[in-house]
Amino acid sequence: MSDLPSSSQGKKSPWIAITMGDAAGIGPEIIAKAFAQQPVLMRNCFVAGDLAAMQRACELIDKEKSSSWNAARISQPKEVLTRNEKVIPVLQVGESLKPVSWGRVSPLAGEFSGRCVTWAAQAALRGEIAALVTAPINKEALAAAGEPYQKYPGHTELLQVLAAQHTNQPIADMPVRMMLANDELRTVLVSIHLSLREALAAVTYDSVLQTIQITHQALSRMLGRKPRIAVAGLNPHAGEGGMFGREEIDVIAPAIQTAQSQGCDISGPWAPDTVFMRARAATGKLAEFDVVVAMYHDQGLIPVKYLGVEQGVNVTLGLPLVRTSPDHGTAFDIAGQGLADAASLVAAVRMAVKLA
Repeated sequence: MSDLPSSSQGKKSPWIAITMGDAAGIGPEIIAKAFAQQPVLMRNCFVAGDLAAMQRACELIDKEKSSSWNAARISQPKEVLTRNEKVIPVLQVGESLKPVSWGRVSPLAGEFSGRCVTWAAQAALRGEIAALVTAPINKEALAAAGEPYQKYPGHTELLQVLAAQHTNQPIADMPVRMMLANDELRTVLVSIHLSLREALAAVTYDSVLQTIQITHQALSRMLGRKPRIAVAGLNPHAGEGGMFGREEIDVIAPAIQTAQSQGCDISGPWAPDTVFMRARAATGKLAEFDVVVAMYHDQGLIPVKYLGVEQGVNVTLGLPLVRTSPDHGTAFDIAGQGLADAASLVAAVRMAVKLA
């Protein structure tokens, strides 16, 4: 496996690694398109992936746009500064990936995607890269890859474990949360990849308060000021005074009160069917809130994705590294057809540059 140079001199690395994602999906294609469409933005970026898979993606976009881009192997990130125009720098992570078919679940592609994320996360934790941007992985392929990846439902859980191992902390002491954001709306989730039944059980005083605290800390750094946080209720009409459930009264409101006593600018619980509209920074409209804390995965993600999945960015909060990703999956149904839109990946790179 390739090694990066040490950053022991204390200088902050400017390099951003883009993990290739599942080679059978649209990850390599959108990466190639991002380099072709936004060469200035991508000037400090390199791909942590497979050279042959990225060359195949270059040939795909060449066929569609006659852009004449190629992939070239690098041995360390600083070589991006000396690369030729229309060349995508690829740092080969371990052994080459055997060719996989577009649009099909492949344990080989799943293992390689997990390998790339592991490598980039460890490089970021060592301070050798400024951030990682993760192209989409396929959860079924990741599970089919076997140990150690089959136990992780997605990027977030894998990154949490790697960060905890690096800092010699128990997993419980490395709480993370998913924030989905676009130009109009931000939302942070109390729970992510759980069944709905499990997600409802995960709405506890401690989990809600911890989510609020992580959101407050992360958004304070991002915005340079105290964020205005709205908390969504769990039940219709935020429980309607206990008529439709008592979670708001017994769990959510007490967590909000504790956060207020700790100095957070926070309010709620608000009716979940209207709070996202109030937090939306639409054209000509000043949003009431900077972020909404949502109680479970779909409650928070549906409004963000409805506003435009191509502009959404996933940011992992609570980690000792910067990680962003596009707000979509591997899109096996269009993989290899040249139809994938790179806008969300471009937005994720732009966010990573800002945060790093």
